[in-house]
Amino acid sequence: MRLKDVLFVGLQFVLFGCYALELPALSFARPPALGYLGLFLAFTGLCTGALALLQMKTSFSPFPTPISGGNLVTSGMFALARHPIYSSILLGAFGFAIYSGSGYRLAVTIALLLLFNAKAGYEETLLMKAYPDYSDYMKQVGRFWR
Repeated sequence: MRLKDVLFVGLQFVLFGCYALELPALSFARPPALGYLGLFLAFTGLCTGALALLQMKTSFSPFPTPISGGNLVTSGMFALARHPIYSSILLGAFGFAIYSGSGYRLAVTIALLLLFNAKAGYEETLLMKAYPDYSDYMKQVGRFWR
């Protein structure tokens, strides 16, 4: 396992831990309709993430380095985004931040977006080496959404 893999996943879990906290000073009032929208987005993120995990089957790893013997998945959720699990986490985090009226959680979600963008860039470099068709796939499908 590479040090860079461990650092990315470690930072990811630190941000997940930060997300679980709350800073009431950064809370905001929101209309009920916006709360329902946030709840819908959070639920959609949860469902799409679960579906993407199921579609990966044995190719899933939290680390950017592709697992040996894994398969490149380009159908299902992976036809909509090259990194649908990252997308679903971001969607869920954004939705719950809106639902809970938390400016702090919105800030952590932005930090997650920056981290996932860097992690995905690193991961894609490794995926291009592991799967010759990956560069063609990159031209057809967006990193986090089509």
